Amino acid sequence: QVQLVESGGGLVQTGGSLRLSCAASGSTGSINVMGWYRQAPGKQREMVAEMHSSGRGNYADSVKGRFTIFRESAKNTVYLQMNSLKPEDTAVYYCNYRAVYNYWGKGTLVTVSS
Repeated sequence: QVQLVESGGGLVQTGGSLRLSCAASGSTGSINVMGWYRQAPGKQREMVAEMHSSGRGNYADSVKGRFTIFRESAKNTVYLQMNSLKPEDTAVYYCNYRAVYNYWGKGTLVTVSS
């Protein structure tokens, strides 16, 4: 089992910044993918950004150039730095850990006011 604890959500104005963090604990391994997904009201959950333990990252087109994902491997922690936030970024953001199995955090709400 892998446990994920997220933090960093909140309310921010358009153009502002937030940083999300997610710490993984339990049966973590050295090869995995950690990332962030989001789900807005009435919409499907979508991938925002993810990073392989090798350092290779992947971003949704809608956040490229605004969001940055990075990891502290020693701490099994992944971060999502979100800049130039827009109202359409409003969603519940979920941390994801993927190796042999797929694990999800409980989610943290990000609200961007216009």
